Amino acid sequence: MVQKPIETLIFCTTKQITMVRYSVTMDDSLAASIDKSSEKRNISRSDWINEACTAQLTKSTGVGTIGTTTLPSSGPVFGPEDHNMPDYDEMFRKFAIEVPEYFNFGFDVIDAWANKDRNKLAMLWVNQEGKEKTFTFWDLMRLSNQIVNIMIKYGVSKGDRVLIMLPRVPEWWTFTIGLIKRGAVYVPAPTMLTPKDLKYRINIADIKMVITMEEQADKIEEIAKECPSLSCKVLIDGKRPGWISYLTELDYPAPVSAKIVNLPSMKKTRSTDPLVIFFTSGTTGDPKMVVHEQSYPLGHIVTARFWHDLRMNDLHFTLSDTGWAKSAWGKFYGQWIEGSAIFVYDIRSRFNATEILPLIEKYGITTFCCPPTIYRMLILADLDKFDFSELRHCVSAGEPLNPEVIKAWRDATGMTIYEGYGQTETVLCIGTFPGMTPKFGSMGRPSPGWHVELHDDHGKPVPMHEEGRIAIKMNPRPVGMFREYLNNPDENKKSFIGDYYYTGDKAYKDEDGYLWFIGRDDDVIKSSGYRIGPFEVESALIEHPAVQEAAVVGSPDDVRGLIVKAFVILKPGFQPSETLVREIQNHVKNVTAPYKYPRAIEFVATLPKTISGKIRRKELREQEMKKGSNDNGAPKKA
Repeated sequence: MVQKPIETLIFCTTKQITMVRYSVTMDDSLAASIDKSSEKRNISRSDWINEACTAQLTKSTGVGTIGTTTLPSSGPVFGPEDHNMPDYDEMFRKFAIEVPEYFNFGFDVIDAWANKDRNKLAMLWVNQEGKEKTFTFWDLMRLSNQIVNIMIKYGVSKGDRVLIMLPRVPEWWTFTIGLIKRGAVYVPAPTMLTPKDLKYRINIADIKMVITMEEQADKIEEIAKECPSLSCKVLIDGKRPGWISYLTELDYPAPVSAKIVNLPSMKKTRSTDPLVIFFTSGTTGDPKMVVHEQSYPLGHIVTARFWHDLRMNDLHFTLSDTGWAKSAWGKFYGQWIEGSAIFVYDIRSRFNATEILPLIEKYGITTFCCPPTIYRMLILADLDKFDFSELRHCVSAGEPLNPEVIKAWRDATGMTIYEGYGQTETVLCIGTFPGMTPKFGSMGRPSPGWHVELHDDHGKPVPMHEEGRIAIKMNPRPVGMFREYLNNPDENKKSFIGDYYYTGDKAYKDEDGYLWFIGRDDDVIKSSGYRIGPFEVESALIEHPAVQEAAVVGSPDDVRGLIVKAFVILKPGFQPSETLVREIQNHVKNVTAPYKYPRAIEFVATLPKTISGKIRRKELREQEMKKGSNDNGAPKKA
């Protein structure tokens, strides 16, 4: 018999299996390969072949529409060593997402899974006290339908804007799905917002309804009279005068129907209709409103299928707050399109990062995503005490991850952290995907369906290894790209130029096509004729055993114009000293180009950050500029 690749043989023998159920011919090497994979998974050879044939017959090409009868599949994946993207270059050439004229995530994904398999797990929820709740897609369909009927009762129509401010409680998901089904535009908000923040968001976004819980209600009460568009307030867990009680609506005077009342006001949503407004956290100025369309969830197929490498039996855990776009990236759209279950850890009280280690072990988390800050804390724990045998894939995004942290995590767990890049305005548009060779510190390569270039200040492509502005080609428009900054023509004009969207970040590309993050446009330091990206210096600083966290900015200098200054938080057990300053400076000189070392170092207890955890370098820069304008306050050069 002529030897053929496994996948080819599976395809060729599929018809044979349907006709002669127990007769399969294969050569010895194929049998050995199957037996090896079967042994790893503790299943029989016949079960392996059955799964392989089922996967081949239902294999998704990655091109197609999602409707009430067709759900995308992760494709034929048989073992931990296999991935949804076996060949990056081929997938990049061939992959496309066909967006239908009408699409609604609530009906076309949640309800579709519910009708296909009413017992399929969608969510496993756990709080810090250990209380557990599970939800199937059937549960989510019925609960969200009840919420649609409540929305109809209180006059929330297609296009109305609804602010939802809830912690990681199941109702965040059920209400959001209900709003999507209704065609309303949901506006997520972090629970840490102040009344002043909420007043700004409610008024600028013309919010009609607010959904929150008792512990947050006073904030809304404080500013409600100053918000003329706000006509409805919903509590999910109690009763208040002037508020709609979700618990009361469910049962009084009769239980609300779990089937949507089909009224003339129920209108289908086009893929181009607005879906969500995210407020960017922003390191400068007031937050901007980012509008995504109903097709946005489809864009996260790339995030979940290729970057998270999800399969239909996975339990995926992304550690993020519900108030930010990261929740859409890691605990909502792509995961449920792929048919995976999500793990939700409801954090209310003081949080220690190491809390999540026993959860990964106990619940058999298979894929994991958290921000670099958390990974930096996790590597300080004794990871050998935990069983990570079910965990097969780890990713990180939100800010660049220092190579030293990736190495430490790999040394302790055997798993590499795969980095990715995107914004509130996009889905994952650059990533290191399973099957690619990771380069520590690199963002990776452009995602399938995303054409990314690096431009100079005149919109011309820059040569290899030269700094350029990240530019995303808009013709064709990538699925998952935001529509616009709402009511902000100046920002739209600045970001959309010709056929490109400029992210505001800078990077360079190496000879293998990998992209390396440098920093925001306004974060780059120009010193003595050099252009220095803060991230590379911060990465070098983090590698020093005394440094816990660092931020780098330019500080005024009479000779050099600007010098590199580092603000450093020390690890417990280390004390500031001139000796330590020199030691850290010498360390940076040895790790990166000597001209990049921080000539000034200031030890601090905290760093200014946005409410989403990003360092506000602008605040540090302004602080240094004020010092520079005062001769007595000039920064000390070390």
